[in-house]
Amino acid sequence: MLKLYYARPSLFARPVWLALLEKQVSFELVPVNLNGDQFNPEFMALNPFSHIPVLVDGDFRAIESIAILDYLEAKYPNPPLLPADAKTLATVRMVQLVAVNELLPAVARLIMYDSRSDESKYGHLQAINVLNFWEPLLGNFPYFAGEQLTVAEIVAGMLVCTLPDLGISFANYPRLQAWSDRLLARPTWQQVQLSSEEWTSFKRHLRVMPKTWERRRRQRVKALAQ
Repeated sequence: MLKLYYARPSLFARPVWLALLEKQVSFELVPVNLNGDQFNPEFMALNPFSHIPVLVDGDFRAIESIAILDYLEAKYPNPPLLPADAKTLATVRMVQLVAVNELLPAVARLIMYDSRSDESKYGHLQAINVLNFWEPLLGNFPYFAGEQLTVAEIVAGMLVCTLPDLGISFANYPRLQAWSDRLLARPTWQQVQLSSEEWTSFKRHLRVMPKTWERRRRQRVKALAQ
């Protein structure tokens, strides 16, 4: 059986978890406490970079969420989470990569910095720029690939649903608002969605996480030097 090493709040792990649910694949969830367990030798034997998620399938191990999503798509093609048409595939990949490269850093800035800081203001502008790009791209279809739910939803949707809590209004983005509501109503989404208490705890944890990671990295470097 597949094993997914994850942390429930992780914005990288939850899309993989969601893809497994959407594909109705049997798997085991293996929680990793991000307060330091990712630096334990047992986990670093799976991922020397100390990141989640990690997918283990028998003697095969995959790290990095995009690579894992591609692996699942190739091994479990039904239901498909990638379209076959060239233009639609490009659209889906654009949404997926803009989510990772633009919206995820924006969300991180909005969480980690005071709303009056330049970093937070820049994060706000980043997020608005993404929404301005996606609103017309979605058009009048339920999903970015038309009638088909894809990795565009699985990756981008996980981030978009956090924006109202971070001060980003959907007032000027009715299509994306309806799209987000549609995703959140899916039973699979409800399984992975954080409660308000979990989300508050995650934001608090994220603000101190860099200091914890830096301390553990220094400890590792010292141990390796001995």
